[in-house]
Amino acid sequence: MFRTFRLYFAPYWESIKHYLLPVAVCFVAIVLAGVLVAVLVYNAYSDDLPSFKQLHNIQPRLVTKIYTENGTLVKEFYRERRILISYKDTPLSLRNALLATEDRKFYHHWGVDITAVARALFVNMYKGGKVQGGSTLTQQLARTLFLSPEKIYTRKIKEMLTAIKLERNYSKDEIMAMYLNQHNFGNGCYGIEAAAQFYFGKDTKDLNVNEAALLVGVLKAPSRYDPIRHPDRARGRRNVVLSSMVDYGVLSPIEADSLKKEPLDLYQHQENPSVGAYFTEMVRQQIEEDYGEEALYDSGYTVYTTMNYDMQQTAENVLYPILDSLQNQMESELTPDDPLYDDYTIPTGITEEGDTIREFKKIQGALVCIDNNTGGILAMVGGRDFRESKFNRAVQAQRQPGSAFKPFVFTVAMDNGLTPSFIMNDSPIVVPVADTVWRPHNIDFAFRGPITLRDGLRASRNLIAIKLILRPEVTPQQTVFYAHQMGIKSPLNPVPSLAIGTSEVNLLELTSAYTTFPDKGIHTDPFYIKKIVNRFGGVVFETDRGDREEVLSAQTAYIMTNMLETVIDKGTGYGVRRRGFLRPAGGKTGTTDSWTDNWFLGFVPQITTGVWIGFDDKTKIGVKKGATGSQTALPVWAEFMKAVLDTFPVEDFAMPPGLVKVEVCSQSGLPPNDKCPKVYEEIFREGQVPTQRCPLDHRKEYMPNRQRDIKKKQERESTRRIRF
Repeated sequence: MFRTFRLYFAPYWESIKHYLLPVAVCFVAIVLAGVLVAVLVYNAYSDDLPSFKQLHNIQPRLVTKIYTENGTLVKEFYRERRILISYKDTPLSLRNALLATEDRKFYHHWGVDITAVARALFVNMYKGGKVQGGSTLTQQLARTLFLSPEKIYTRKIKEMLTAIKLERNYSKDEIMAMYLNQHNFGNGCYGIEAAAQFYFGKDTKDLNVNEAALLVGVLKAPSRYDPIRHPDRARGRRNVVLSSMVDYGVLSPIEADSLKKEPLDLYQHQENPSVGAYFTEMVRQQIEEDYGEEALYDSGYTVYTTMNYDMQQTAENVLYPILDSLQNQMESELTPDDPLYDDYTIPTGITEEGDTIREFKKIQGALVCIDNNTGGILAMVGGRDFRESKFNRAVQAQRQPGSAFKPFVFTVAMDNGLTPSFIMNDSPIVVPVADTVWRPHNIDFAFRGPITLRDGLRASRNLIAIKLILRPEVTPQQTVFYAHQMGIKSPLNPVPSLAIGTSEVNLLELTSAYTTFPDKGIHTDPFYIKKIVNRFGGVVFETDRGDREEVLSAQTAYIMTNMLETVIDKGTGYGVRRRGFLRPAGGKTGTTDSWTDNWFLGFVPQITTGVWIGFDDKTKIGVKKGATGSQTALPVWAEFMKAVLDTFPVEDFAMPPGLVKVEVCSQSGLPPNDKCPKVYEEIFREGQVPTQRCPLDHRKEYMPNRQRDIKKKQERESTRRIRF
């Protein structure tokens, strides 16, 4: 065959050698030169190209999502709102629109379209500027992932080399998926899934042809073709994409003409108030502290919290209206000529006439609800408006707890030999303090004489609590120790005034400490993050409860629980019952001496809730007379607990072994004699039941009082007859 070929071309051989040989030599020389240039260029820029590790560890920035305990999404944190999807989740119409508009030879080149590059180079030289690009989808992806957007030739060379490396490491389908996941679609949406959800309220896989064409059109210039701000431009650009699809052969002209007439039909966004803003901000701060800012905003964590969505929503729906009511009440009581007006307002400007413009201060509130058994924070509100103030009053505000601290003093007493029926004298006391003396008083400036500790706590008698903390069985130092063991983290000053809550604490730690009572003496640290999952499904962190420690005996915890039940059933917390809350519950009001802080802390067997009301600058609550915790914080607690406990079974507090109930006289605290008029059941430890009977002769004390009551009744009846 070779002989036949040579014989056939023998007459022309000289001509072939004369003309074609130089061409062949030139061609080989050009190829070798091209290879040499390519090698030199690659060596020159190889240090600036992504490494093999970088190519195989492409991790675009993803959204960190915060969920409630039952999987309701409540917050997202991100620098680029991106949700990854796979190639199989992209509809054919979207892929066709992208190829028709951006890179029709995508499946036929090796990362660089030489024809397109040559054409762009010629046009740019002819026009005298960079007016046309020749980048493939792969080159655009390379630029977005690894390079800067500046239009210089060195960057273009790096882009081409990086595109080739990408094509060697990934399939075409993978590159297209990465492209769609990576690019900016405007309005904070990065990646096609985020864009589909934002603009059309649906997933990418559900996009129709028109919607796909619109999103592909936005890619050219997200700001210029923003469908929300510039709908006409976006519609025009969408129609250009539809025409390109016709030219590409994936859409008929008739279909395109019909689609071009359709409106954009964008998703109508509704302003939904953010639920749990203070809660999710606390989560954000914790993740940033533990894992860093980059992990929070870029890593695509999925965070499951302890928040109960319904409880959180109820907390806000209950607290805010009551705060508004208190605010309106305050403003209605004050006029500019009132001497107290300046105390409740702040200057905000000056009028043209030079008068000061003043605005009323805002009364604030906070609420925390904790699962007694796990320590999980079910709901948290840190203020009346997160947009106005991000200061979380539930965890950041240090305030005096007032009478809400008294249960810790009584706990020490119950754990160190005293009983609820122990008698103390509600009478004046003078306490030496440094170079002076302190003369504390009750909130009503009255004295009730000898009363039981149960009644002292029930009626929140300051003098009983102060005298109690001064007893050798209790002491301020012991009280500080117990309070810290039960969950108070803030420093406490071991002085007599600690008994009435003069050392500052925050609402979260106080509420957490109260959970020790219904949880049988076990304190569980509060927590709010249950699980963190990374973008690959790996568990970064997981827990189902806070750290638990037995800090009280079950007997002491139950005695205190029972005494705090009396506060709600017959004491300062009785407003809870008047508001229709009938479950077994214990709690305590709190009001500071200067009326600046109002509290109510209370619990049922399953959950504990704490409420605080006050002004940030510690202005007096209640313009004229001052307001107490039972007037402001208690209503919030009652309405919240009534609403959220609908789904919880009614439970009572179980009395542990080692305790007995014994009838005692209400006046002496001892087993009654046959003349005791008022008897009730008291709780004692086995071995602590008093053996002495009541020594009081109640008949002598009872008759004068009885005669006085009869005389008053006769006077009232006489007055009624005269009026009639």
